[in-house]
Amino acid sequence: MSLTHAQVQEQLTGPGQLFEMEEIGDTGVRTWKHAPAHFRALLEMSRFHGEKVFLVYEDEQITFEEHFRRAATLANRLVDDYGIRKGDRVAVAMRNYPEWVISFSAVLAAGAVAVPLNAWWTEAELAYGVRDSGAKVLIADGERAVRLASTGVPLIVTRGEPPAGARAFGEVLGEVAADVKLPDVELFPDDPATIFYTSGTTGHPKGALGSHRNLGQSPMTVAYGLMHSLAMAGKDLAAAAGTRRVMLLTVPLFHVTGCFSGMTTTMFTGGGLVLMYKWDPEQALRLIEREKVSAMIGVPTSAWQLMSHPDFGKYDLSSLTNLGYGGAPAPPKLLERITENLPDRAPSNGYGMTETTALAIGNGGADYRAKPDSIGRPVPVVDVRVVDPLDNELPPGEVGELCLRGPNVILGYWNKPEATAQTFVDGWVHTGDLAKIDDEGFVYIVDRAKDMVIRGGENVYCAEVEAALFEHPAVDDAAVIGVPHDELGEEVGAVIRLAPGRSVTAEELQAFLAARIAKFKIPAHIWFRDGELPRNPGGKILKTHLRREILGSA
Repeated sequence: MSLTHAQVQEQLTGPGQLFEMEEIGDTGVRTWKHAPAHFRALLEMSRFHGEKVFLVYEDEQITFEEHFRRAATLANRLVDDYGIRKGDRVAVAMRNYPEWVISFSAVLAAGAVAVPLNAWWTEAELAYGVRDSGAKVLIADGERAVRLASTGVPLIVTRGEPPAGARAFGEVLGEVAADVKLPDVELFPDDPATIFYTSGTTGHPKGALGSHRNLGQSPMTVAYGLMHSLAMAGKDLAAAAGTRRVMLLTVPLFHVTGCFSGMTTTMFTGGGLVLMYKWDPEQALRLIEREKVSAMIGVPTSAWQLMSHPDFGKYDLSSLTNLGYGGAPAPPKLLERITENLPDRAPSNGYGMTETTALAIGNGGADYRAKPDSIGRPVPVVDVRVVDPLDNELPPGEVGELCLRGPNVILGYWNKPEATAQTFVDGWVHTGDLAKIDDEGFVYIVDRAKDMVIRGGENVYCAEVEAALFEHPAVDDAAVIGVPHDELGEEVGAVIRLAPGRSVTAEELQAFLAARIAKFKIPAHIWFRDGELPRNPGGKILKTHLRREILGSA
């Protein structure tokens, strides 16, 4: 007999169970009672996995014990050699190398705040992140080090030649002792832990300030989602808990999906994490076969491109039992393709954001097959509601702004009290997404309230691209819109009105933008318009009209 959602939740969250919950004071916010209180606790727990392989990168392997020793050693070097103290910020800017994980762990173990910077950013964008966060030390790969050398902040460099004045990662690390201990620092759940930058509606990114509680709760949330899906399918949970999960990480570690749904969850469960320098579907197929990957995490585009590759049928993918994705709308057709190409697998779709420390709502297994257009139900520690513009809660079926509350909701935005007050109200984060909730508690994203394009899981705020376009002397007016794309979900498009007597080609504009914004933000489609762009009486561009005019749809 199949169980209901309520029965499964009661089974998993009952007294003494791993997913038992408790309330934080009288806030109404529930937490996972047995989650690590802070990152140091998670790191020390991970050491019990010993000689199991934690990280795989190309032909390199690092065990849990090796990771702990290197992270603890680097943490001590940051304290002793660089004077890092509790609350100081240390930025990490690199591709998905093992050193990213080691550096992130070391910064947090030292009591400092880890600031993962987007490795795709330009020199100006990276400099802004360093300046805004007040980072005291930078840890970067060779390519990023060149872009960061002019910041004047002490620089530690891996996978490349250190610029003048910088030190090599291996030199800083030095001898790694078997009996190394973590630096002596006391941490609490509400202490700041991370600053992840999220694109800003006004042009500059905002630093999302996460706590150690957020970080410790996140792996439990992911683990609960997996166990809930298995229980709903009638699987043996004891057997599932004893099965080692090897995950292929197809997204960057500097995104919350990669860091929290991927890296810290693997650290918590004792699984393996296979890193990719960058997403490449053929390389992914090879790695799944070679490393016996059982789970793949990424954006819907990754799953789509994996199955679209001409060599898809040439590899042994029998180990791959779960495809998880989020960060962008998943078209129902993707589920059809997975069912056709990888039958009897367990695809899952998740919803979260930087402000919710990744996963908050999930849809997997039979639920996903029954309701592929839904992002699922919130995990038990997360409350959801849909509100009107006056913040009144709406009944099931009505569309309004989606708001979330839980132990995964971050502290606010770094040094931005006004933006914090607008987004975080009485413990609830206003997501900017328009949604509805059905009678069974399933959430459906209807539209985005924010002026944003989601390109392959990357948030691109239109105002930022528009601001960069306006820097060109030939641009008199500009509007950025999303253009539907089968694989990426959306591409960036721009409608341009040229200044009188000026001319510029689409290619020249794209080259101009290349020095100002990251490559994924540059419009792939540019249309030139002679007349005024349509505006409402308040002067706001009517992008719905533009999309209908140019694309034939709103």
